[in-house]
Amino acid sequence: MSESLAVRPETPLLFGKWSYVGVKVRDPSLKKYISLKPVILPHTGGRHEAKRFGKAEVPIVERLINKLMRPGRSGGKKQLAYNIVKAAFDLIHIETGDNPIQVLVKAIENSAPREETTRIMYGGITYHVSVDVSPQRRVDLALRFITEGASSCAFNNPKPIEECLAEEIIRASRSDPQSYAIRQKEEIERIALSSR
Repeated sequence: MSESLAVRPETPLLFGKWSYVGVKVRDPSLKKYISLKPVILPHTGGRHEAKRFGKAEVPIVERLINKLMRPGRSGGKKQLAYNIVKAAFDLIHIETGDNPIQVLVKAIENSAPREETTRIMYGGITYHVSVDVSPQRRVDLALRFITEGASSCAFNNPKPIEECLAEEIIRASRSDPQSYAIRQKEEIERIALSSR
């Protein structure tokens, strides 16, 4: 048997650059909902839609790309969102020297709220009650806060959205209070604590 036939295929690299090897999810509750399945191109084309909880199997980078396609100027432009994330990952690597996928996972873990409030109506009176947040919703909220922070930073500002997204992910991964995502998480948890 020749040597070339015995070589095992390498795991795919995200954007042809970033390896999934060694990327760890430290939060045990989020492990099932942060998909680190190796893909080259994060574009599943909505194959998860028909299946309940199917979005848990969508690669986490693709979910970030999908969240960037907010209604408005960039709504539905996946290629634009793809290029923004690709450039942001390059900036994250230059700034931190770490694997951008690991930095993103850490940012999601840090900016995912653990407790929030829900409205209860009892005898015509509405009041708020604190509840635990499901792991899937925690990931959804964290991604939403990160992308909202990036788009609000870039709006009416000469700084491009790629830089804003990279900055937001880095700040959230460090639990920096200047991060929009961390501020939103702390606000939600503060309101929940007061309505226990």
